[in-house]
Amino acid sequence: MNNIIEPLFDVIHHGAINGVTGSCHELCLADASSVLIDCGLFQGVEIALDKSSFEQLQITFPVQHIRALIITHVHIDHVGRIPYLLAAGFSGPIYCSKPSALLLPTVLEDAFKMGISRDRHLLKQYLSLLKKRIIPLDYDQWFDVAPYENDANTTHLRIKLKPAGHIIGSAYVECNIQVQHDKQRVVFSGDLGAPYSPLLPAPQSPYRADFLVLESTYGDHNHPSRRARYQQLKKIIEHAFKNKGVLLIPAFSIGRTQEILYELEQIIFENRKAFIRQNIKWDDLEVVVDSPMAADFTQMYRQLRSYWDKEAKRRLKNSRHPLAFEQLITIDDHSTHLQTVEYLAKTKRPTIVISASGMCSGGRVVNYLKAILEDDSHDILFTGYQAQGTPGRAIQHYGPKGGYVELDGKRYPIKAQVHTISAYSAHADQSDLIRFTKRMHHKPKEIRLVHGDKEAKQALKEKLEANFDNMVVS
Repeated sequence: MNNIIEPLFDVIHHGAINGVTGSCHELCLADASSVLIDCGLFQGVEIALDKSSFEQLQITFPVQHIRALIITHVHIDHVGRIPYLLAAGFSGPIYCSKPSALLLPTVLEDAFKMGISRDRHLLKQYLSLLKKRIIPLDYDQWFDVAPYENDANTTHLRIKLKPAGHIIGSAYVECNIQVQHDKQRVVFSGDLGAPYSPLLPAPQSPYRADFLVLESTYGDHNHPSRRARYQQLKKIIEHAFKNKGVLLIPAFSIGRTQEILYELEQIIFENRKAFIRQNIKWDDLEVVVDSPMAADFTQMYRQLRSYWDKEAKRRLKNSRHPLAFEQLITIDDHSTHLQTVEYLAKTKRPTIVISASGMCSGGRVVNYLKAILEDDSHDILFTGYQAQGTPGRAIQHYGPKGGYVELDGKRYPIKAQVHTISAYSAHADQSDLIRFTKRMHHKPKEIRLVHGDKEAKQALKEKLEANFDNMVVS
């Protein structure tokens, strides 16, 4: 590490350093205390093959010296190990944005049920403890993190959350470290959103960073323009319905589902009187959200409309409802879900189905996949990153080649047509990440790349080094 900044801190990575999941970064301070930024689950091939599922979830680093946990956003690969962090003895506060404070208990309630226990008494105790630990913070305000030891050698730490534009409530974290008269600034990007993502304002660069921990999910890729994305989505919908099948969109419950709904409302609104196929107008289109969590989070997104961008707020003023339009149907109970899967597979009624999980690794989307994968009249559309080792990546990669995917121990030939629109990614692309760094007035002396595959990190490293002199990128 650079000698100029080493004396005041170090950064240790407990996840997302050799891949894109399990984000967990420890900012170690000169007084032997530290803070943790995120504590997420590993997914896909990043789950160690030589460890049991239980071992993979365990916190293997000391926690007694950790002052606080800071959450960038509530996706499961950033918060999913929090129950295990509490079980390991972490007793400090959990800082996050105000929207994230609303979303986090629901996310972790589901994680607790799936990974630990469905016992109602245990769940109630856990949620009560969690809610007591959460401290909501306003964006753009400096906050003093309580010292580890109250003596002359204590490192003074202040943090500020800035909107990251990834999902509602997402933030990047500025950490201002001071030991006597020496000050340094460390910035953790979390997941940065693309500038033209639906619903949310684009992230603005910090004024200063001495050391930057930067995500690199799309470090080797640039997304198409928003207009191109819109046209591509419209064409895929038209193709699917002329093909007389269902269009299935696997999507994360938080963020991606709401973004897709927002774009679908716009397409339907602009083309409502036009025919999507013979005898069926866009206005007649049915959009099904089949995920209880996605429905809950969509309601929370509507509740948090004060955090929407200017365009989304204008639609509301014009009496439009981007996340509650009339063509939208929500399925809650499991029996209706099973009936819907069977009905759509048989009738091939022109319907768009949005269902979780986004990488097809579990949830209700798996039942849809089993029902439609072997029928070439149906279409599957991926709008987000598919991690290596997930069923989503297998379908995305092998589907166009006539391959198969394994679901619940059974092989399914992929005959349904498979599409990908990377422009709907909630992640910044290579140009966005370069721009985020370039627009800082005081640029970092060192950048540590995380949350990316090897190829993505290497491509971004080369671009950063080509754009900035005397910057260490690792």
